[in-house]
Amino acid sequence: MAALSDSAQRALRRILLERQISHRVPGIYGAVVRDGERVWDEGVGAADLADLDRAPDADTQFLIASISKTFTAALVMALRDEGKLSLDDTIEMTISDTKHTGITIRQMLSHVTGMQREPVGDVWDTLTYPDRHQLVDGWNEAEKILKPHHRWHYSNLVYSLLGEVVARVDGRDWYDCLKARVLDPLGMTRTTLGLQPPHVTGYYVPPYADVPVHEPVLDIAAMAPAGGLASTASDLATWGAFLAAPVDEVLSPDTVDEMCQPQIMADLEKWQLAWGLGLMLFRVGDRVHVGHTGGMPGQVTGLFVHRPSTTVGVVLMNATSAPDPAVVAVELIDHVLDHEPAEPAVWRPGTDVPAELRDLLGRWFSEGQPIAFTVRGGRLEARAEAAPSHKPPSVFVKVSDDLYRTESGRETGELLRITRDDAGDVVKMNWATYLVTRKPYAFGEWL
Repeated sequence: MAALSDSAQRALRRILLERQISHRVPGIYGAVVRDGERVWDEGVGAADLADLDRAPDADTQFLIASISKTFTAALVMALRDEGKLSLDDTIEMTISDTKHTGITIRQMLSHVTGMQREPVGDVWDTLTYPDRHQLVDGWNEAEKILKPHHRWHYSNLVYSLLGEVVARVDGRDWYDCLKARVLDPLGMTRTTLGLQPPHVTGYYVPPYADVPVHEPVLDIAAMAPAGGLASTASDLATWGAFLAAPVDEVLSPDTVDEMCQPQIMADLEKWQLAWGLGLMLFRVGDRVHVGHTGGMPGQVTGLFVHRPSTTVGVVLMNATSAPDPAVVAVELIDHVLDHEPAEPAVWRPGTDVPAELRDLLGRWFSEGQPIAFTVRGGRLEARAEAAPSHKPPSVFVKVSDDLYRTESGRETGELLRITRDDAGDVVKMNWATYLVTRKPYAFGEWL
């Protein structure tokens, strides 16, 4: 992977500097990853104000807070893939002593249960957090404030309980499960429960003074699945690269694709933020970035991925009053995509057109509209001639003779059936049951 140009690196550094200065962040670290490799990273300011000349680096730990939720969601999906639970299971199927019934795992993953945001007891006031037993008792005391799936409502309580679901189904503590299933396979040795040196010190910078105040380091106990992890830019780069290009040892690509499918719109005003299964879907312009933000006292973080280009943005800051980490991480990604786009792959010719596909090539019509059927790399594709340029073609996979399944693109999952006459010539096709013919016809005219 070619390094970014000097001008791009200066521009990315300026993005960090502008945020660090305008928001008075003691220390900020940013990184961009492309195709699994860090192509730029830099620290600005100080990891700890006791040493103003030591900026955070790729191995400096930060509390990543709610980015922890993406790992909890991955564990749930792994257990689902193994058949140990279903996303449509209700909570009482795992937590038998729950008093809130009918809430599904899918609703929990996408923040549409209607449950209150935090555990009972004003935990962010008292800074006292529940253990696993207290968490379930508190869940039973908690209020369901909205109808399920009526609207998006973020809930640390719900994700904490998802950690309990993981523990009960998998038979080991949430973090032990995480290490075995995700962290160890990906080599993420610096992602831990709580901070381990070297790590930053978290600060709050008062609005009318420039002398930072130390923020406490909290042990959030059974809320760890919602926000208890610490990590480094190096490890988060690995996690972002995995979300961009999954490996089957952890989760299949199809499962990660499923996690990135929108379940609910969180931003009803501008439709810039939706929620998948454990992942934020943040839209800026024509691009959708998936990831999550995190915030703990004195430590604010963001990890986002533009999956089509496998480009990852990471931002880590040691200040409570930091800028929006989603905006900063995405700005890093977008600057690289806009000013240093990856070189496109060289076109390579195909080697063979399968005999059974030769009669399908060319222009067809359905509902009066022209569709081009082509073969690329030995696979059948279809694209409506009027389709917007950003829309990918439909790609088909053979099921049996003259029967194909739409694997991706328009009409994903639907069948394409080919009808031949006695001489073996194709006379028509039916795609998602709609008639496809060589000439355009009105509805019923073919009959």
